[in-house]
Amino acid sequence: MKTKFPKNLNTEKNFISPIWISNHEDKIYLKKLNNISDKYIKESKKINNKTTVFHSESLINVPEYLELQNYVIATSRNLLLEMGYDLKEFEVCCTELWVQEFDKKGGGHHSVHTHWNGHISGFYFLKSSDKTSRPVFHDPRAGAVMNLLPELDKTKLTHASSQINYTTKPGTLIFFPSYLPHEYTVDLSKKPFRFIHFNCQAFPKTLKEKR
Repeated sequence: MKTKFPKNLNTEKNFISPIWISNHEDKIYLKKLNNISDKYIKESKKINNKTTVFHSESLINVPEYLELQNYVIATSRNLLLEMGYDLKEFEVCCTELWVQEFDKKGGGHHSVHTHWNGHISGFYFLKSSDKTSRPVFHDPRAGAVMNLLPELDKTKLTHASSQINYTTKPGTLIFFPSYLPHEYTVDLSKKPFRFIHFNCQAFPKTLKEKR
């Protein structure tokens, strides 16, 4: 007698890496942050005038960015809870916050990297469009990448996809786990490109008290 194997299998999506994206298109707030960011970008250009990426000093606890910083901390904590982490003995802190801009002559980009010793990272775009550089996220599973097969249709996001990119605009907010490899495509300088980058870490409360 021939065995009858099941024709339908239930799909369980495990080991998922989330990316959260939204928009905060408050034009007054965006103008405020862009105006104050001009100062930091100009300072960076004076120091690093031969680069294609201009990176400010740390903006943590700078009054003009404090509202955004507090939002980032609170949101990162909520997202870690949403992911299923127990934070009763941890306090989420913003460890890095800076603004950067790609050179208007073009060529600005970032190669693939992660943020060590962090838990939630993200971007808040101040100047961007469908003609500027795009953030690209890569599959963090080394085993999956090692055994990667050709994709049937790269225009579709499937379980075979090894990367995803996003078109952004002023006010776009993106949060993601810090372990997620990401990069920025080469900017062609068709439009201005500026964003705020932030990293958050959950510190054990006992450790934070000793700091």
